[in-house]
Amino acid sequence: MVEFGVPVLAATFLWWFSTGVIAWLDGLSPRRAPVTFAGASVLGLAGLAGAAWSAGQATVTGSFVGFASALLVWGWNEMAFLLGYVTGPRRGPATPGAVRGQRFREAFAAILWHELLSLAVTVAVVLLAAGGENPVAAWTIALLFVMRISAKLNVFLGVRNLNEEFLPPKLAHLATYFRRRAMNALFPASALAGAATTVLLAVAAGAPGTGPAEVAALSLLATLAALGFLEHALMVLPLPSAALWSWYLRPRAHVAQLAPDPEAGTALAPSTIGRR
Repeated sequence: MVEFGVPVLAATFLWWFSTGVIAWLDGLSPRRAPVTFAGASVLGLAGLAGAAWSAGQATVTGSFVGFASALLVWGWNEMAFLLGYVTGPRRGPATPGAVRGQRFREAFAAILWHELLSLAVTVAVVLLAAGGENPVAAWTIALLFVMRISAKLNVFLGVRNLNEEFLPPKLAHLATYFRRRAMNALFPASALAGAATTVLLAVAAGAPGTGPAEVAALSLLATLAALGFLEHALMVLPLPSAALWSWYLRPRAHVAQLAPDPEAGTALAPSTIGRR
């Protein structure tokens, strides 16, 4: 069981810890942003180097290094967004009363450059690692990319828990594109895909004849998929999901208040965004 337990615990800790650290760094004074991003950039470059190195290492160590390296690259990508360096051409809130098609176009314009950056870093890691003996870094970054796209679409369409606490002041206007609902039509498909991916990877990890390196790799990926499924589940369950990182989150006085919206039931009112 050790060969399964260690990857599961490691992936869970890295997911929880890295999310908390990003939230904590994001809550620091804006004056520290250049230093914070410089440090994140160094780690991101280390992640690219680690992804390239691990691709040729078909070992347990190579699997762990590939997984951690992809997380470092993705962490840099998230910091570029949360610090406001790479967002989109639209910098304002959603047009009040906009229909869904217009709201989607505006929301996409608000994060366009970051979506392109996310795609670019995913492709970069895949190119570095996918052709090697150990493609864990490639599979990890691809899984993170798909999970993030799914999460963004579900938040746009509407879920119970929006986790506005994670938005920094300069990105508080993005909350006007969120919708609070008990459920949306995409969510069941997202949840089913996450659960199926977790099961398939876990079954492959436990299959007879699977070598130690493959067990580690598949267990890491299965755990990441399971955590992605958990993140999606927490969007709709009546639980304070942000409490998982409560000791990292600084108070955000700019978090939007809820106001009625005729199209979606409840929406985040643009007039409240940015108040301090």
